[in-house]
Amino acid sequence: MIIGIDLGTTNSLVAYYGDDGPHIIPNRLGGRLTPSVVSVEGEHIYVGDVAKERMLTHPEDSAAVFKRTMGTDAKYRLSGRLFRSEELSSFILRSLKEDAEAFLGEEITEAVISVPAYFNDARRKATKHAGELAGLKVERIISEPTAAAVAYGLYEMQDDAKVLVFDLGGGTFDVSILELSGTILEVRAVAGDNYLGGEDFTAVIEDMWYKKAEVDRDSLDEKTLRHVHKQAENCKLIIDKERMVGMKCLIGDEEKEVQIRLDEFEKNCEELLERIRIPVRKSLSDAKLKLSEIDKVVMVGGATRLPLVRRLVGKLFRSLPDTTVNPDEAIAVGAAIQAAMKERRESIREVILTDVCPFTLSTEVSIEREGGGFESGHVCPIIERNTVIPASRTETLYPLYDNQKSIRVKVLQGESRFAENNLNLGELEIPLPIKRKKEENSVDVTYTYDVNSILEVQVRVNLTGEVTKQILKGRDVDMTDEEIAARMEELAYLKIPPREQEKNKLLLVKGERLYEENFGEDRQVIEHYIRKFEQALNSQDPKRIDAAREEFREFLEEWDK
Repeated sequence: MIIGIDLGTTNSLVAYYGDDGPHIIPNRLGGRLTPSVVSVEGEHIYVGDVAKERMLTHPEDSAAVFKRTMGTDAKYRLSGRLFRSEELSSFILRSLKEDAEAFLGEEITEAVISVPAYFNDARRKATKHAGELAGLKVERIISEPTAAAVAYGLYEMQDDAKVLVFDLGGGTFDVSILELSGTILEVRAVAGDNYLGGEDFTAVIEDMWYKKAEVDRDSLDEKTLRHVHKQAENCKLIIDKERMVGMKCLIGDEEKEVQIRLDEFEKNCEELLERIRIPVRKSLSDAKLKLSEIDKVVMVGGATRLPLVRRLVGKLFRSLPDTTVNPDEAIAVGAAIQAAMKERRESIREVILTDVCPFTLSTEVSIEREGGGFESGHVCPIIERNTVIPASRTETLYPLYDNQKSIRVKVLQGESRFAENNLNLGELEIPLPIKRKKEENSVDVTYTYDVNSILEVQVRVNLTGEVTKQILKGRDVDMTDEEIAARMEELAYLKIPPREQEKNKLLLVKGERLYEENFGEDRQVIEHYIRKFEQALNSQDPKRIDAAREEFREFLEEWDK
């Protein structure tokens, strides 16, 4: 059996798909949520509720919220030993695996694990590595909003719809826009913030308490800091109902109490609420949609229980969001359903889940300065973020100087216009024909990106026709080199430039014939339509090309009667 796991910032869950549908698996203490906390005592590693409780008394030997540093070089020192985020996460995953084995009565070796949609390849790869350290073969890394959409049964809806998934967890925030069309559930756009979640709202209350109590947090030890944090968390959960909460904290031998008012709390949360609005706007802009065009909003993630968050979403979309699925459990349930899809369960409706590139794939280039010379370190986007995958795009690049011996293609991931601010995925050094002018010595750089997060970089030297290829693996890739080669062969059709595809070529040839057969103003009209179609082809955007091709075809048929 393949299990589904929601590896969360604050809490983690495991689920399975049984004969009567998906179910959350209780942990060894009978709870449905396992706190994503690890505590070390000598050779003993504690996970979950025990670790969370121990964190209050032994904070220096405990760690939480480490999901935020997945895929980075951050290390945590616990009981004199250093741990990376994926190692700490592997302890959580192993605990969930053991709970599933005890509950189901069988060995578990495979899992579908969810990650924020806005995780880059390094973070996804670290998550997969954590699964492997826990003894799991990671069948798929699924984006949390896609898992949420599956949990809400959106793939079973009869009518086509555009759905926005609002996923605010303990430490990360994702917005995804999905479009259901028949049996295809397509991700149109993703946006988010890997450093925004329920923990930040807790931090607002902490800051208010320190200010009102006139306590310098830098003067407190780690144990006292954890005590204040726990009281702030408790205050956050009840403040909307109580309107004003007395928050007591023991500082040394003195108990300090201050009143935290709801209106003050909400005012201090304005900056966080604005940070929530930004990805919502960005996702709508990338999907080229208006708020009014969203048919349904679903909310998942524990932090969406906060009334001020639900009110914000209600005001933004002028309608009540769907919160019928337990926000803490929706992603684990979706991961379990996805696991059942991987197992091809007959009770699950066949559905095609498409995904997008969460970040732009580009290469480093130099640009000409106004006063002369070149400035390096800039980027040339090749596959833009939120491009539906699989996809293939080509850009033509030129050397900086005459007689240049080689050209370096650095493969980057990210949205910054400066290369150094993006993730470096790898690079290729391409020899060039010698003693040639720079204008003659171009190369075509083609990126082909697959749903398995396999990126093929192909560089063609146009003078010689020589082609260099490199495969860059990411995320949850367990495929062999032979399997990857076969998959890239399947995607070969994507690498044919849009202008050379037969259906497009036919219309261009027909347009050229009509141009030659006519004259005067008729020629100008025909040329206008040819240029319009060529601009669409140059964009390499399949949807734009399809629309432009249909318009051009209708024009040619009408003209050629």
